[in-house]
Amino acid sequence: MDTSQSRTHRATNDPRMTNDTYGVKRLRVLLLEDDDLDAGLVEGELSLYGFDVQLMRARTQSEYEEALDGEFDLVISDFGLPQFDAYRAIATAQERGIDRPIIVVTGQLDDEAAVRCIKLGASDYLLKDRLARLGSAVERALDEYRLRLEHLRSVEHERSQGERLNALRLIDVAITGSLDINVTLNVLLDQVIISLGVDAAAVLLLDANARELTAAHARGFRTDAINETIVRLGECIVGRVAMDRQTQYVPELSESHEFSRPDMARAEGFVSYHCVPLVAKGETQGILELFHRERFVPDREWEEFLEALAAPASIAIDNARLFEEMQRANAALEIAYDRTLQGWAQTLELRDYETKGHSVRVVELSRLIGREAGFDGKMLADLNRGALLHDIGKIAIPDPVLLKPGPLDPDEWEIMKKHPEYAYRLLANIPALREAVEVAYCHHERWDGTGYPLGLKGHQIPILARAFAIADVFDALRSERPYKRAWPKDEARQYILDQRGSHFAPDMVDAFSRIPEDDLE
Repeated sequence: MDTSQSRTHRATNDPRMTNDTYGVKRLRVLLLEDDDLDAGLVEGELSLYGFDVQLMRARTQSEYEEALDGEFDLVISDFGLPQFDAYRAIATAQERGIDRPIIVVTGQLDDEAAVRCIKLGASDYLLKDRLARLGSAVERALDEYRLRLEHLRSVEHERSQGERLNALRLIDVAITGSLDINVTLNVLLDQVIISLGVDAAAVLLLDANARELTAAHARGFRTDAINETIVRLGECIVGRVAMDRQTQYVPELSESHEFSRPDMARAEGFVSYHCVPLVAKGETQGILELFHRERFVPDREWEEFLEALAAPASIAIDNARLFEEMQRANAALEIAYDRTLQGWAQTLELRDYETKGHSVRVVELSRLIGREAGFDGKMLADLNRGALLHDIGKIAIPDPVLLKPGPLDPDEWEIMKKHPEYAYRLLANIPALREAVEVAYCHHERWDGTGYPLGLKGHQIPILARAFAIADVFDALRSERPYKRAWPKDEARQYILDQRGSHFAPDMVDAFSRIPEDDLE
């Protein structure tokens, strides 16, 4: 194969020529032609048409295959060469993934061959005695090729935009669907790597009190060095970006003196680097780091999409932190609230000393029954509060009745039976105790409908009250009173089992029966 620079035709009066600096079009041609005379005719016609031709000529199959590795704008192939033809030339280029226009020239008219070449992918099929058409055929083939490339770029751009919009949608779904920062950051880093084509990415979160950035989540790293990252505000690129809130791009990490982790970069093989501030509500939340293992120069569209990804990530971090703070505040409030309820229960026990410790014990036993019954966290919390306050209505019972050392007479018993109603009146208007009130109001109802104050039966009884009723009776049987002895544990337990389906709900008795013996002490 030989490569030669062609003659340049500068006839500016030729209307077929383009108006570049010299009135010519530069054209790199891979010519598959074994005949020197025909090769000269092809080059001459292209020059006459106004092309500045750079010719790469191949005479054989092996030279042609070698030339396909070079740079060229189109292929012009003789139809028939010894042991090689245009069909095979077209197929070879396609097998190599080379997408360039191919024009076939031939010395003999053969309509069937022409049709087959076009079907295989040739741009045109010309007779050698009509090479005057070659220049216009080349120009047309190049124009069609450019249009096709523009269409492919448009399709690729639309596909890329669609993928990026989908990435933003997935991140938005993660943000709106979960306040768990771990879930959101995992989705973010997955989409960053897929949509931006980076090799590795990490999020560093800012601890404003310690004025430090620490690695929180990472993707694409080959070592664990990124997990050890701790950077103080103002130090190196990361700390400065966190303070200045301006994205920094480093095309060659090896040449940067501000990147504080050169050992990690060398071990990972990182070349190019982006450091992006994550800012929400005017406050820096953290840093997004992007790494490439080959030199990477971003275009404006890439940078704009990076900014688009960083915005929801910043909001997600801010939302998660606000939620964590709210959770801590709520936890503190609930602790204070429960301690207040405990204080109420203890106040009642100070009035009725014989029941000292009863509230604490039934809270624990209720919790054991609730867990065995499959109650979730909120139900257990409501059961706990209901257990603490189950006898709060007794605060309205007169001392002669409440503190009577012996059994109550019928009239006194009617007065005592009003304590669930008093509890309801005291607690019903407190929204946070809506479920707990059911325990205080209904824990003396019986499964068979013979209880009080409403005479509820079966599943009409609220589920928390059904669970608590067992704990209340069991502890009362096990407690000594002036008018009764304390029952042994086995006797009290057997009483509960015997009352299954009459006094107590069968499923709650079954849950009680699964509690280990030692836990009933």
